Amino acid sequence: MEGCLHQPVDSHDSHEVINLLPSPLPVKHYDADTTEPISCSLQTLNELLSWKQNEANPFNVAVVPLAGREPALPNCLRRTLVSHDMMGGYLEDRFVQGAAVDAPYAFYHWQYIDIFNYFTHNMVTIPPAVWTNAAHKHGVLVLGTFITEWTDGAATCEAFLQEDLYRDVADKLVQISSYYGFDGWLINIENTLSDVAVKKTPLFLRYLTNQIHEKVPGSMVLWYDSVLENGDLKWQNELNKLNRVFFDSCDGFFTNYNWTVENLEWMTNYSQTIGRQADIYVGIDVFARGKVIGGMFETHKALEVIRKFNFSAAIFAPGWVYETQNKTEFRQLQDRFWALLKNYLYIHRLAVTLPFVSSFCQGFGNSVYWKGKCETKKNWFNLTAQEIQPLYYQDQLEGRGWIRSRGCPEDAWNGGCSLLLDGLIPATHTSPVCAKILSVHVPLFDTLFCIVYKSSSQVAVSLELKITDAGLSSDELNQDIKITSASPVLLHEEHELIQQFPRLRDNWTNTGWSVRYYKLDLQGCILRGVCVNIQLVGEPLDTNFSCRMGEIMFLDIDSLLKAPEIVQDVSISDIVWLRGAGPPPNSDSCCLYLNATLQWSYPMELVRHFNVYWRQLKGPNPTVSAGEMVRVGRAYSKLFRVTELPVLEPPGQLELLVEPVTRKGMLLPINCWGRRTVSYTEIECENR
Repeated sequence: MEGCLHQPVDSHDSHEVINLLPSPLPVKHYDADTTEPISCSLQTLNELLSWKQNEANPFNVAVVPLAGREPALPNCLRRTLVSHDMMGGYLEDRFVQGAAVDAPYAFYHWQYIDIFNYFTHNMVTIPPAVWTNAAHKHGVLVLGTFITEWTDGAATCEAFLQEDLYRDVADKLVQISSYYGFDGWLINIENTLSDVAVKKTPLFLRYLTNQIHEKVPGSMVLWYDSVLENGDLKWQNELNKLNRVFFDSCDGFFTNYNWTVENLEWMTNYSQTIGRQADIYVGIDVFARGKVIGGMFETHKALEVIRKFNFSAAIFAPGWVYETQNKTEFRQLQDRFWALLKNYLYIHRLAVTLPFVSSFCQGFGNSVYWKGKCETKKNWFNLTAQEIQPLYYQDQLEGRGWIRSRGCPEDAWNGGCSLLLDGLIPATHTSPVCAKILSVHVPLFDTLFCIVYKSSSQVAVSLELKITDAGLSSDELNQDIKITSASPVLLHEEHELIQQFPRLRDNWTNTGWSVRYYKLDLQGCILRGVCVNIQLVGEPLDTNFSCRMGEIMFLDIDSLLKAPEIVQDVSISDIVWLRGAGPPPNSDSCCLYLNATLQWSYPMELVRHFNVYWRQLKGPNPTVSAGEMVRVGRAYSKLFRVTELPVLEPPGQLELLVEPVTRKGMLLPINCWGRRTVSYTEIECENR
């Protein structure tokens, strides 16, 4: 980094005259005090119909495209939807660039679900980008919510379900979904409808469904069990002839929660469900409100019944484990809740492309790590920072033996937590314990693997891969197929491949963590699972062990030969100057703060995140040399809001720098970074 101080200053110098007027940024998109970008909903029909892309919030656009998966969603016969309804919504998750939160709610059991719905009681609920980014990384669709309720809701429906205005509403919903990068809508009309309005409703649904399928590939529109074909508001807890017209007009039906076994039996025999049972999502209220089966830590009882009749499931408000329980034990409670459900859930495999890397960060923690070293010691929450999640479980071995997989924030290689494998290996267990890490679908060629870990001294750790034939069709892959174990070749530091690419050796210098590279020469196969073998070392005794997995990475060896990309087109905009108390220990003095939006160009498929830095180049005293480079934060898109940056009094000049951190984990030379300088003066200086 010090070399950057000797680089010539960017010729594109933005000149700013300091203006301390109130921020002109819209308060619905930016925090009024800090100008931090935030996510928000739309409250009224007029706000929806007047929505314009050029007035929308660019920070809330999801930057992660929907990942592929096996099996593809249309081939899943029993799906799982999660509807996230928590305390009115838009809590800490509204802060697009993250927030400082002591004990946040997060979801990380993505491999078990297929669809994620962000639910609030605002009329148009636009999912915060942090949720869409995390879900898309795991191949999970994200739905917003369009809801009308009570007297105001009835008036809204009467207003837009007339003539052709419903097309305008549908068009806006499609535009919003397309712009913000999520995958469709749950439509929830919980108020009575007039004869005219209820006759228009199927037309609205069909038009919305057709349009969004055309504009957003793989999208979905679901209808909630509420209104009947005659306009009455009467929850049926099943699909039947009174509400089937809405089911026939969209992609699926989300039932109310007070169903009985008789309701499910009826639907099984109902002719309209034939061929579409997967499109019926039977609702489960985790809060167990009303007369329901299961709920809370007995939610699995409801799920067991639903699966018995081969329907999909919609799990409503699983944040119950956070809202009603001890928040300091959130991870343990969350893992317990989903472990009880896992026998009735179906794991989908993530279809990933190389390079692939995950440090198992869950998107929150009490520190931020990079390559095993703590960069920042503070509580934080940002689901966009969540990386591909592993399998979480606890399995029994023979005798008293057991093994458990869980997220642990006490130490990490990157982000906020690592994957901790711990347990007890009985003396009688002489073969290695195979710990499952990932369930994936990856075509392999000439592939380099890397694992980073810390383990107790009583065990040895090695990599094991589960592979199958690449020639199998997608239908065959969804059936029980032959899986073969493969042990890749461990490479030592002297290996020619490591010598050829010296940057691979950077990781070896880290103390405390073991870094191992492996090479698999097999071609024409598909990687289906990643495991680590844990083998007792020494005398056979009942042994407690731990193995902290910091990272797993797969690389296409040919990609190591490619020249690095360069950050380009760095621009700065929406500058807001503020004055306030100085940062500690100078809080008694007044300080000048810069707030600004930084934007640049770079191929997102190559990058893990960006580091944003700044340094003061000049200040009012010309004899003072340029300052040291200081990290501002991590950016997970090509857009970053710099907030409350303390700078020297004018006249002055500062520089902002953007460092790409690639998926290969290698540091790029400074000439690949992006840079922008800002000169600033006071109005009086300009007049003179």
